[in-house]
Amino acid sequence: MDQVTNMRWPIGAALLLGLGASVQAEKPIARPASLTEVYTEILAAKGTPVPRFKVDAAWPTLPDDMMLGQVSGVAVDKDNDVWIIHRPHSLSPTDNGLAQNPPIAKCCRPAPTIVRFSQAGAYLAGWGTPDTGPVIDGVSQWPKSGHGIYVDAAKTVWFGGNGDGDHAVLNFSADGKFIKSYGRREQTRGNLDKAALGNPADVMHEDGEVLIADGYVNKRIIGFDHRTDAFRTYWGAYGVVPGGESRAGHFDQSQASSASDGGANPESKQFGDIVHCIVKAKDDHFYVCDRRNNRAQLFRRDAKGNAVFVRDIVIAPETGGTRTVTDIALSPDEKYLYVADMMNGRIWILLRSTHQVLGAIGRNGRYAGEFTWLHSIDTDSEGNIYATEVSTGRRVQKFVLTGIE
Repeated sequence: MDQVTNMRWPIGAALLLGLGASVQAEKPIARPASLTEVYTEILAAKGTPVPRFKVDAAWPTLPDDMMLGQVSGVAVDKDNDVWIIHRPHSLSPTDNGLAQNPPIAKCCRPAPTIVRFSQAGAYLAGWGTPDTGPVIDGVSQWPKSGHGIYVDAAKTVWFGGNGDGDHAVLNFSADGKFIKSYGRREQTRGNLDKAALGNPADVMHEDGEVLIADGYVNKRIIGFDHRTDAFRTYWGAYGVVPGGESRAGHFDQSQASSASDGGANPESKQFGDIVHCIVKAKDDHFYVCDRRNNRAQLFRRDAKGNAVFVRDIVIAPETGGTRTVTDIALSPDEKYLYVADMMNGRIWILLRSTHQVLGAIGRNGRYAGEFTWLHSIDTDSEGNIYATEVSTGRRVQKFVLTGIE
């Protein structure tokens, strides 16, 4: 066998190669940034300041024996650590040759479901397998297909799922210890129920309140008191009582691009059948992603805490297929709004004070700075954007803010 020098072999690969257990996988460090141009379209008048970005093609760094499946969610915590949730089940045996029994390849095995990277891209930690979830009334609550992720001010981690029976939102400590949950696996009871959920897509926790975009089976936002876990509020499109029927049966990926609903309707009085995000701004306004209707809706709270509709933000309304608004993030000063558009494979840049579209970055494709099924975005304190992809995209990318020109 050829001599092995200056390489980081995974433990499983070492065994497969007959090198024995003495060869250990090193914890990867961040690689130097490799910034490259990203497709950019400027729509604002000449001279209008617009944030500019490059993509870091070297970001992130995983252990040598790990691979990511569909990356369905990303969240940046208060320390600029970047958390993702991915779908190990979306990897095939030919992806996971090292994890087969016996191993059939030198690489790879699935990364843990929840992964934390440094801002520079180093793998810091990971946890979560189907055996991790709490068992309640004899049923494991771990999702079959994880979805959005949120990390709160205490650095506890929140996530849900959109697989068959995934009707719970789970909350864990940063090191993977279960704290609490809302909803129950395999239990869903429609848009007016005040306890059960229906494939929750996104979640946020702030100021003692947990808000959930509920999501792939139901069509609403629902809120709970974090201290007592009691129901607090719910609303549908335009801030009214959530109406319309829930999705019959479980969601499958073919429904993401189905035209059975007649196509996007940005003037619909109800949310479409994928309510995909809930994002809070510092001024106590809330953005809700109504993906199937190619719009976000903006809400504020009145004195009684009720959601009051402010306006629609329509994005590429003519778009079909998987439609447009999948997630929203804000610049650190909240002057700019970033809107992820799945079908068109781009992140739209809006001036938040008017919601004028200034431009966009990205295009459909598989190379650095391009997107296949763009799914979730978030920003760090320096204004960089992190973006994930599902379906066959299966990655997370970092877009580095290079200036405002």
